[in-house]
Amino acid sequence: MEIEQALAIFTRGADETLPLDELKKKLKKSKPLRIKTGFDPTAPDLHLGHTILINKLKQLQDLGHEILFLIGDFTAMIGDPTGKSKTRPPLSREQIQENAKSYTKQVFKILDKDKTTVVFNSQWMDKMTSMEFIQLASKQTVAKMLEHDNFSKRYKSGQAISIHEFLYPLVQGNDSVELKSDVEIGGTDQKFNLLVGRELQKQAGQEQQVILTMPILEGLDGVQKMSKSLNNYIGIDDTPDEMFGKIMSISDELMWRYFELLSFQSLKVITDLKQAMMQGKNPRDIKFILADEIITRFHNIDTAKQMQQNFIDRFSKNQMPDEMDKFSFKAGIKIANLLKDTGLCSSTSNAYQMINQGGAKINGKKITDKNLELETGTNIYQVGKRKFARVTIQ
Repeated sequence: MEIEQALAIFTRGADETLPLDELKKKLKKSKPLRIKTGFDPTAPDLHLGHTILINKLKQLQDLGHEILFLIGDFTAMIGDPTGKSKTRPPLSREQIQENAKSYTKQVFKILDKDKTTVVFNSQWMDKMTSMEFIQLASKQTVAKMLEHDNFSKRYKSGQAISIHEFLYPLVQGNDSVELKSDVEIGGTDQKFNLLVGRELQKQAGQEQQVILTMPILEGLDGVQKMSKSLNNYIGIDDTPDEMFGKIMSISDELMWRYFELLSFQSLKVITDLKQAMMQGKNPRDIKFILADEIITRFHNIDTAKQMQQNFIDRFSKNQMPDEMDKFSFKAGIKIANLLKDTGLCSSTSNAYQMINQGGAKINGKKITDKNLELETGTNIYQVGKRKFARVTIQ
């Protein structure tokens, strides 16, 4: 493959490539590059936000490069301070080990197991002596650490920063030294940590890794980043029905963001789909294409087709509109109040009546519990045959 073609695949969807000239030089050597990305097993499940990095690994794996999937079982015990306004509670080694098992199973839904090297940073960090750890800590200054955006904000506002949090970027950077990585891929929020890896490689006399930062995927609400704790996520292990319903619930605007970051379709195909929608193609049918690809990836094509048919059968009788009013409420709102405040029902008593009669639905499924606890996320609420609202609960 020509250098420019390979470069286009490397940089597709990336926010930054640092430095781009170094990547070109590495590609000109015509040998497989050691490409690293790391995940701390802080939760048992991966979601589509995580797969932005994994999808990129898959693209580069298909080019013949060596993929190093690093599970940060040691760094998870420290806790990544990125994006945090306070010190994170540490996880036990037992929790981390259970989560790690889940990661190794889920990641091979995308990557080729036979061509992927899975490594744990406890392999070398557990063997590091106290003196070696102190030597590692000496490789960065406090002033440099305070350049980290989160540390800087917390320091200026007088919020506590624990000493062990300064160690996190150093340990992550040291992983790059241990693995002699040529390229490290991470989210845009990881840029500081990735740059520490470059610096430590330089101090170790190694050729420095190139950094590829990928965008952070918004959750179903289209506002906050996809997160299980915010319940605005699509999980890799979600059932096909859950996966399909969640994809169909996203806004037409957010749909293109998902196409660009999650789809393996060519940029030309995505551009053609945008043009088709501008010329009148139903956005629902374009979401079908996205849902079909994602469900096929994590389940199979027959299931994907069945989910689409189920959706059509479920909503064809109701004549669900392509456009509907959008609302946003804080978590804790009662179902009857939601139905009233969206205008789907005239009052809370009318809402209870509609629930009792089976006329109120969420994503096409009847609401049977008047005291239903509503989860955060975006869903389609319906009363009767013609009243619909897209509601986000935060």
